[in-house]
Amino acid sequence: MRKFFLLCFVLITFAGISCNSQPNQKSASAVSKNGDVEVYYFHMTTRCITCKTVEAEARKNVEMLYADQVKAGKISFTALNLEDATGKTMGEKLGVNSQTLLIVKGDQKINITNEGFLYAVSQPQKFAEIMKSKIDPLIK
Repeated sequence: MRKFFLLCFVLITFAGISCNSQPNQKSASAVSKNGDVEVYYFHMTTRCITCKTVEAEARKNVEMLYADQVKAGKISFTALNLEDATGKTMGEKLGVNSQTLLIVKGDQKINITNEGFLYAVSQPQKFAEIMKSKIDPLIK
């Protein structure tokens, strides 16, 4: 049991240091169009396996949990490289400058970066539940 806690501590610390995750924040400067829900994953060009897994799991969750809304264009998932022009521009609009997972609707901006890095690899089902709990209230 002691090894388990030590391993969790090391993984969380490593994710925080290597990926520069940002604290939860909300801002009135969000850029969502027509009241749609947009999920953004911002990343750098060089990425660790955890960064790639967070993106893959977040994309999968959006596409599986909200398939009808994705087809209707009401929910979208976009991965953006902050070192490319498009990613940098969008990052500036949303106040993002490092690996970040955001859910945006209108003026609401929900940062679930920490949850992504904590659960996407070790507990993907829990990560899916967290995403669902954050997105569901936005689509009702």
